[in-house]
Amino acid sequence: MKKSLYLSLATSVALFGAAYKIPEQSARSVALAGAYVAAAKSADAAYFNPANMSFMDSFSYFEASFTGIYLAKVQYAGNQITSTTPLTILPASNATESERFLVPHLHYVSKPFGKFRFGLALTTPAGLSKKWDSGIQTWFAKEFTLRTAEFNPSISYRINDNFSLAVGGRILFTDGKIVFNNPLLGSYNMDGDIKTHYGYNLALSYNLKELTLAATYRSKIDLKESGKVEYSKGAVRSHTIGTTKVPLPATLTLAVALQTAPSATFEFVYERTYWSKYDRLKMSFADRRVPPINVAKNWRDTNTYRIGFTYHNTPKITTMYGFAYDETPVPAATLGYELPDSDAYIFSIGALYKYTKNLTIGMSYLYDYKTSRRLTLADANQNGILGKFSNASAQLLNISFNYRY
Repeated sequence: MKKSLYLSLATSVALFGAAYKIPEQSARSVALAGAYVAAAKSADAAYFNPANMSFMDSFSYFEASFTGIYLAKVQYAGNQITSTTPLTILPASNATESERFLVPHLHYVSKPFGKFRFGLALTTPAGLSKKWDSGIQTWFAKEFTLRTAEFNPSISYRINDNFSLAVGGRILFTDGKIVFNNPLLGSYNMDGDIKTHYGYNLALSYNLKELTLAATYRSKIDLKESGKVEYSKGAVRSHTIGTTKVPLPATLTLAVALQTAPSATFEFVYERTYWSKYDRLKMSFADRRVPPINVAKNWRDTNTYRIGFTYHNTPKITTMYGFAYDETPVPAATLGYELPDSDAYIFSIGALYKYTKNLTIGMSYLYDYKTSRRLTLADANQNGILGKFSNASAQLLNISFNYRY
């Protein structure tokens, strides 16, 4: 029993400093299911493809948007293995709480300065929230929250009329919270301090009249996290510090946008996320009475395929449509209650309305459907999960204001 519960604790702590990627950071990216790299030529190009800033008209661009996020209740139907010697299985069917968030985004692109152009973006590139109010799941993930914010300055250089390069800096702020009450290991309440982390991003774009080819790379960032921990077990009471380091993985995107008619543009994006850097979780506590954690995670590199279609219906109205297939990095052996992840199918739609010559208002909607995932004895899940997760989904609604001057 102790081994199973210990590994489940490790899983719960894992994403305290890791990340659940959120690629949609503007009205257009939500409407196109993230298929927005090669054709990004508005203020949000500062984040999605700063090399394209070189090919934008000679204005300054600004976008402010707000995304409402709804996470549905995740249903779990099954059991929990609490001991392997002898084999002990308890019923554990349950459901998470639903979650609601409002997230702001800001993007800015300057006017050209010779062959150079500058951009800024404020985004939330990752996040996670799961709460189990009752049942065995509270032993491992009663509350699990990760919050991030990224400040992303960038600069592009126009080599010629067709080719541009860009480089940017990533300044990432993180904090989080974990609460669980484990009958064997004790009660943990972890409150992470706000930490600052650094990385970089690169982009290139080859632009022809009706075809754009693009590539972007966002670097891995090692999240070195620490925070206050309240721990209790029996007569032991501790207020200590916990520390860990986990990767926010690097991401490579390759994209092609094709204008098939004066009013129609298709884009295809291939995205590779290098989650395999997350091979082990190690966490230590200043108070030696709180046991350290060192377990295998063995996440896998993943592929995401995105398709977007933009159509200029009238001089004032533009509509957008998107679809994506997103692989999960989490193998069956290390799946946990804090992130019962699975492959996803993503559907999206949106519209832009040109209110005045320089002001455009946008609204977009995205539905992220997670496939059901069943674990059996053959999966040898190290957290003792023996059952089926279903009903996991996310809905995003974005409203944006775009201004050029």
